[in-house]
Amino acid sequence: MRRSAAKIACIAGTVAGLVALTVGPAAASEPHSLYSPSAMVLTVGQGESAATATIERAATLTCTPTAGGTHPDAKAACADLERAHGQPALTLNDDSGRICPKIYAPVTVTADGVWKGTRVSYEQTFANSCVARSRVTHLFDF
Repeated sequence: MRRSAAKIACIAGTVAGLVALTVGPAAASEPHSLYSPSAMVLTVGQGESAATATIERAATLTCTPTAGGTHPDAKAACADLERAHGQPALTLNDDSGRICPKIYAPVTVTADGVWKGTRVSYEQTFANSCVARSRVTHLFDF
């Protein structure tokens, strides 16, 4: 009987430890925010689609609870996404006035993650890097 109680106590302690590691200490305290996290992985690659592109640059972006990640200007990128209601396509600049050569060397940008609890998966291919740079705002400027 003592061994069974000891085994149960040991198992209970192990489960409690695993739950604490999985859920983290924040689960035991009050939540930091009432909003779902917003985080994305952003890429820029050479190629006609995300499936075939060679990734040249990548960045992580976290907007909630605070702006962060490996993106060099996370606050500005998060502000772009906030204005676009989390839709990366709406962050693109349609009228930059930049003149680009008509050389076809496709560049594909992607954004995958979550915006305020909603799954986001975005892919856009531009004719070349000049066109891409003329269209992107802070979100893909890394």
